[in-house]
Amino acid sequence: MSDLAKKLAGRFIVLDGPDGSGKSTQIALLADWLAARSADVITACDPGGTEIGERIRKILLDGRHGEMSVACEMMLYMASRAQLVAEVIRPALSAGACVLCDRYVSATIAYQGAGGADVDAIKAVAEVAVGGTWPNLTVILDLPAEAGLERIRRNNGDTPATLDRMESKELAFHQKVREIFLDQARADPARYAVVDAAKSSNDVQEKIRDIVANWNYKDIDPSGPPIFRVLDSP
Repeated sequence: MSDLAKKLAGRFIVLDGPDGSGKSTQIALLADWLAARSADVITACDPGGTEIGERIRKILLDGRHGEMSVACEMMLYMASRAQLVAEVIRPALSAGACVLCDRYVSATIAYQGAGGADVDAIKAVAEVAVGGTWPNLTVILDLPAEAGLERIRRNNGDTPATLDRMESKELAFHQKVREIFLDQARADPARYAVVDAAKSSNDVQEKIRDIVANWNYKDIDPSGPPIFRVLDSP
């Protein structure tokens, strides 16, 4: 086992950020890189990642559910997350694997916070949902909202009908989402890192690898991340 594999055993790493920032691509590249260095890697996707979670994910992203309240959104995300933690994340960490997760509570803070949800309420529900299973490191892939949405449109062939319920929200919403992600990183630099996702995919991956390999990992705090903030209203 390599020194890096030993360092990452039992560590929980999240990649998060605005829509279009390339999380899925980067997490797959990172998983392959770590596996090539003998790390036992498990990847997960939030929401989803379990049979129950995938059913919840379909409800959350279905464009026909435009009337869904922010409180309902938040609790559905947490329900999917609770199942993912119980079924996938916690067992893998207990077995000494390194878990890489595409989104986590940081996304609910950003998206439902941007939608007007009370952040203290999000924190309280999150603490119940994840039961003390918090990331050792969250890497935020940062990208201006305009650029992220343009990437999504290009990938979808400029077909609005292919956008999911969250992607189709107005630009101002996505701009606030980005700022809340950055707010979290500024407030908790011991557990958050920010990577410029506007650079080439290779450059982004190199930066992520450098962060993951050299991070000063701390044990998971059962009380959860201490900082949950949203921007002041303009």
